[in-house]
Amino acid sequence: MLHQLVDYIVENRLSTTEIADAMDKSGVLGRVLPLNRGLHHVGPIFPVFAANGSNFAVHEQIRNVPAGSVVVIFVENCDQKAIMGELMVKYMLLYRKARAVIIDGLVRDAARLYRENFSVWAQGVTPLGCVNTSSDPFTPSRQQELIEQYQGGLAVCDDGGVVLVPKSWIGPDLLTRFERIELQEDVWSFCLNSLKWDTKKIVCDKAYLDEMEVLPAMMRGQIDELRHGFKK
Repeated sequence: MLHQLVDYIVENRLSTTEIADAMDKSGVLGRVLPLNRGLHHVGPIFPVFAANGSNFAVHEQIRNVPAGSVVVIFVENCDQKAIMGELMVKYMLLYRKARAVIIDGLVRDAARLYRENFSVWAQGVTPLGCVNTSSDPFTPSRQQELIEQYQGGLAVCDDGGVVLVPKSWIGPDLLTRFERIELQEDVWSFCLNSLKWDTKKIVCDKAYLDEMEVLPAMMRGQIDELRHGFKK
């Protein structure tokens, strides 16, 4: 099911906006934005943990990054220091073949990351990096909680930011939600661009459910799906 969801997101280029809406407006990794524009990646989450101003444990953990995964680095108590720079990012993307790197914190070597158009999402950039000697570990109970929540889940990242799909969401119902959100976006676009309806009539009133005759036949055949759909 995980790979089926990945394929659907890639083939239909579902945005983080659509994914979050399909998940009842949840899943967004706050304050994390793309370093480079025009990128869209989705893949299984590989969680990594950085803590207490050191990236020593990160160097150890990224040795095991699976090809095709999205590396998500959870950060604890790093005092506005960069978790990594170009060297570690390049290792993961080029040599471990990760699809993207997401840091719930800062990165450095910004000029090189921009120049290489690397697939990196982070809270921001700084020249100041973590030390590469060992430190106290990430809080074990919190780390285990994050592993249980996200390992086996999906990360989706684009110009809008990052959405993490927890393992508990993975299943046929989520695929149905994706299909419905795609249909809803098509219907809304038609109502706005072709019918020139105002946004309250489209989004709030959902007038298309009662005026189905104005929709193309293909949409009318599917419109009942949206009666079970989303509240925006």
